[in-house]
Amino acid sequence: MRHRMNVYFPPELLKQIADLADRKKLSRSAIVEAAVASFLSPDGADRREAAFTRPLDRLSRQVQRLERNVGIAIETLALFIRFWLTITPPLPTDAQAAAQLKGRQRYEGFVEALGRRLQQGQSLLHEIPEDINTQAPPEPTHPNANHEFSPSQSQDR
Repeated sequence: MRHRMNVYFPPELLKQIADLADRKKLSRSAIVEAAVASFLSPDGADRREAAFTRPLDRLSRQVQRLERNVGIAIETLALFIRFWLTITPPLPTDAQAAAQLKGRQRYEGFVEALGRRLQQGQSLLHEIPEDINTQAPPEPTHPNANHEFSPSQSQDR
């Protein structure tokens, strides 16, 4: 025996129920009954959890990639700053104005080169392997051994 129950649905949900009933060639009552039974079934909780778990797992992987990328950016900046501070001698007072002008020109060139690189879809992060060797780095053999490059490699200083 079946009992009648009156329920109220928002118009958009009622339209979805009607559309599904038409596609499946079932009554609206059968669609709502199946939905309620699915919601109340013991494995319904597992399905709802799975529906949330997949997107959360995807977000977790995205956050891990962001953390990796930010870590690489921070290490890159720190390495550059350490190198720059190590090799850059202080300027005499009379040379500072010319150095500031040259610095502005170099910065503008840097921004243009960065813009071109980004427009082409190039990224340093794509050049770095995902499975970077996690072993300890070799011991430095000379003062500049910590650097991946040397002052002789810098250009237009």
